[in-house]
Amino acid sequence: MGIRILVLMKLSLFSITDCRYSKGLRFMSDGSELQIFRDYLKKRGLRYTREREQIIREIFATHEHFDVDSLYLKMRQKGMNVSKASIYRLIPLLIETELVREVFFEDGHMHYEHVYGHEHHCHLRCLECRKIEEFTDPRLAEVEKDLAERFGYHVLDHRLDVRGLCPECRTKYLYKK
Repeated sequence: MGIRILVLMKLSLFSITDCRYSKGLRFMSDGSELQIFRDYLKKRGLRYTREREQIIREIFATHEHFDVDSLYLKMRQKGMNVSKASIYRLIPLLIETELVREVFFEDGHMHYEHVYGHEHHCHLRCLECRKIEEFTDPRLAEVEKDLAERFGYHVLDHRLDVRGLCPECRTKYLYKK
């Protein structure tokens, strides 16, 4: 199994990279992501609607990866009247503001996670049971710095995705042989 490091360069009209990651404890929503999004919409001449606010609040209330279908079902189960099309239209705006980012999984459709206010992290993914573990390691910052210097990049973001078998699935696999 290999390790992939993707160095992504993205320039946009609106960026909040200075406040994107916080050090320390798990982020608890204080509503600032809503204000950031309101300001973004205002700059773009777009409307801030109750439906958009409901979707954003639900995204920031959960601390797990999600796809559009699971978010839609969760909101419907809570009695919220939102359309799946609205979620699909909102996601690219949240990505552009760097409140949410795409997470690539092998299941054939895109997943997302909210990143505003969270410490930067990477993923360990089990290819068998699909469990995802998030981790940080201070050595990665040094690797990123070394790569940037070696190749002359100004790194804006990185994603590290380590894929393999978790301890439980590895044990099951070894006993099958």
